Amino acid sequence: MSSGEPAVLNGAMMALRVFDVAYSIDLARAEALWAQHTRKASSRGRLNTAPSKAIAFDVPPVIVALDSCTIALPAGEMTATLTARLYDFGVVALSARVAIENWSWQRYVDGFNALDLAVGARADTAFWAGLLDRLAPLRPALTRPNDATLQEDYLIALVQRWSEPMTAADIERRVDLVPLLSGEARPLSASARHELLRQRHSYYDDDLVVLTWDRAFLYEPRGESDVADVIEVANAQLVELRYYDELLDDELPKMYHLVEAARGGRSRFASPRHYSRLAHRFYSLVAEVTELTEKVDNALQVTEDVYLARVYSAALDLFRVPTVGAAVDRKLAIIRDTYRALYDEASGARGAMMELAIVVLILFEIVLALLGG
Repeated sequence: MSSGEPAVLNGAMMALRVFDVAYSIDLARAEALWAQHTRKASSRGRLNTAPSKAIAFDVPPVIVALDSCTIALPAGEMTATLTARLYDFGVVALSARVAIENWSWQRYVDGFNALDLAVGARADTAFWAGLLDRLAPLRPALTRPNDATLQEDYLIALVQRWSEPMTAADIERRVDLVPLLSGEARPLSASARHELLRQRHSYYDDDLVVLTWDRAFLYEPRGESDVADVIEVANAQLVELRYYDELLDDELPKMYHLVEAARGGRSRFASPRHYSRLAHRFYSLVAEVTELTEKVDNALQVTEDVYLARVYSAALDLFRVPTVGAAVDRKLAIIRDTYRALYDEASGARGAMMELAIVVLILFEIVLALLGG
């Protein structure tokens, strides 16, 4: 690090909170309801700079603007621009953006960490719960809404213009990003610093993206927002897959209990129809989860934009989205295979009962024949 860190002439601090709110959202109906209740127009999300054939939303989310609010920071009361983005697979992403002008780097770092304390991971959820309440008119567009307790948070530091021309190499040499990305006031070890700054990406000589588990630094002198958008999509995918991972965790003990009951002796012959219904119920669950996870996996279609694809893939890996997705797939396979076996046992029991009935009828006919003789 050299002395004389540059100041941030234009930039923003963004707090993101992503909720799973429903099984799915009817986006067309949500747009109509928003216009009806607020007299305000909504819009469909799209990436600003990437060609649609290179990277695009599978189903563009609906974006609605909420009334701004003030957030108390050490620098004073700051106005936050609020937006909500609705995804068709049942996720709502809320964001609060605070614009800043002509701040020293240290003031920017302090303000960013203060934003975390005010509305980030270290704050309670009252702020975000209030924003969710503003979306109450859209509730009829939700299919099977839930209590929205599952959520993910993320912070993004955006710099658009420094007090002097800067390249990505200049930033790495002259600006200490570690306090901003870690939220720590104490110096980190060399290995911790290296790991924190490992996910660095640039396309042009004068832009930079540094990703971590819960924070990101973006230097975008052209004012582009595509990177922030793909970070949001990755968080939305994570929260939805976590929901289904927890749902299947709840279903597996039920499955084990039913399998034990099915193999508990006479219950095998007592109600094969009952177990057939249970097998059908859980196959319906498998179909439902499979359909939604496919929507989640295809939320963002990347074909030709190598840079955004690299940033998107890095974000997915950092957020453990492939790991959670693999866990969901394994649990689906367990439920699918076990209930197929259960259904086969029920079918076998039904066949055994039919064979027994046939034997009884034959014996009855023999007895009738003997009596008649």
